[in-house]
Amino acid sequence: MTGLFNFFLSGVAAILINPVLPGFHPDPSVVAVGSDYYLVNSSFHYFPGVPVYHSRDLQNWEQIGNVLDRPSQLPLHHATSWQGIYAPTIRYHDGTFYMITTNVGNGGNFMVTASDPAGPWSEPLWLEQQGIDPSLYFEDGKCYMVSNPDGVITLCEIDPATGRTLSPSKALWTGTGGRYPEGPHIYRHDGWYYLLISEGGTELAHKLTVARSRDIYGPYESNPANPIFTHCSAAGQSSNIQGTGHGDFFQAADGSWWTVFLAYRRYGGDFHHLGRETFLAPVTWSGGWPVVNDGKPVAEQMRLTLPEQPAPRSSRDRHYAFSGLEAGSCPSKALGHEWMHIQEPVPANYAFNGGKLLLKGTGGGLGDDSWNPTALLRRQEAARAYFETRVTLRNGEGGLALYQISGGYATFSLRRRGGSTEAVVHFRIRGLSHEAAVIRLRGNAAKLAVLAREDHYEFLLDGREIARLDTPLLSTEVVGGFTGVTVGMYCAEGTAEFDYFDYTETD
Repeated sequence: MTGLFNFFLSGVAAILINPVLPGFHPDPSVVAVGSDYYLVNSSFHYFPGVPVYHSRDLQNWEQIGNVLDRPSQLPLHHATSWQGIYAPTIRYHDGTFYMITTNVGNGGNFMVTASDPAGPWSEPLWLEQQGIDPSLYFEDGKCYMVSNPDGVITLCEIDPATGRTLSPSKALWTGTGGRYPEGPHIYRHDGWYYLLISEGGTELAHKLTVARSRDIYGPYESNPANPIFTHCSAAGQSSNIQGTGHGDFFQAADGSWWTVFLAYRRYGGDFHHLGRETFLAPVTWSGGWPVVNDGKPVAEQMRLTLPEQPAPRSSRDRHYAFSGLEAGSCPSKALGHEWMHIQEPVPANYAFNGGKLLLKGTGGGLGDDSWNPTALLRRQEAARAYFETRVTLRNGEGGLALYQISGGYATFSLRRRGGSTEAVVHFRIRGLSHEAAVIRLRGNAAKLAVLAREDHYEFLLDGREIARLDTPLLSTEVVGGFTGVTVGMYCAEGTAEFDYFDYTETD
């Protein structure tokens, strides 16, 4: 018996809802420890970096921390939206969790360890072999590292205690001829070493390919059925899910095999603004090769047998109040693991006082990568959502932000100019800077809200719509980047005072 039929023998099928981590959650990697599953994602130029999620049913994932939560672990000096933390891999061996990744622009490949995936994690061990998307494989007391320097999947042995290279780097495979062979992972199954990679680039032509060898150093033979998974095909071209690739296999506690992978969903045409998201699919073995989802495209709802019966998805809606928080606490820690800053935060620019959040601007704003912008953001995880805050402007400029990259964002702010306060909706779309609305206020406070829909955002001043922005204008296809829209509060200059922040999904 092959295919999904094997899974139906072990329990009652459930509806799997994809993506399992919606919004900006690219380059997923999972490790199974008993019946617990831990997942990490890329974080690029955001701080803290590498979010860590936990699940027991593969459907519901709770963020339990961030791997890189100290500036000493995550230097992001002047990191642009295209730099920072690429494609982490998480592994577990002999009671220790390992996370290996690349800090593009600030150091290259490194590894950290922890006894608890919720942290704390160690200081970085910097590694000699470069190339992005490094991964680890443990066997017989040895630790192997793979990455893709010069576009070639390359293997070396390292000392996991020091990071020191113990063997010369050996080229293993260049893939099937697709561009950008990357995202390598090695697995052992039935006496074979399997090398899983991504090809085609993280756009429409993204795909998973695999090769195998009896020896970890090769030679590796390519699967005749490559690519083993892609939606850039006749079968997948009509799906709203595209850009499928960059996967990681793992075996669940019940013996079943699975893969997490990234993909994106299209809105407003062939555009994606929420970012590359984390999806899940079953893996079976046929003729000595892995088969993803029985060779069929993945859907947003699939009837599958999961390792444990999934609980109903908990609501991601949140009301963030700022009362009762310690004056000197870090906002991204005090409010929840989901909050992030652009680059390392300047602590003096963030404060809780009298039940308010006070942000102090640096003068550079969100479009200047050299200024450590003052911003507190979280991922937009649903196309239909509502964001709201009440802000009082002491001076300068501050309010709500919809941020994709430094060259693509929208702000809805209060601005003090010439003795009066204005509400301003501002768009920066690549080289275009446009003020869509400028409204003079009687005081210096207002309720600012954004209503998100699949194809547009509505900007509401004290409940009244004053401007709109089409979501494709904040998409990767228009403004570029590897991330997705994040939402929250910012201050470009002066001081802004926030009463609360509401995040509500309206799907």
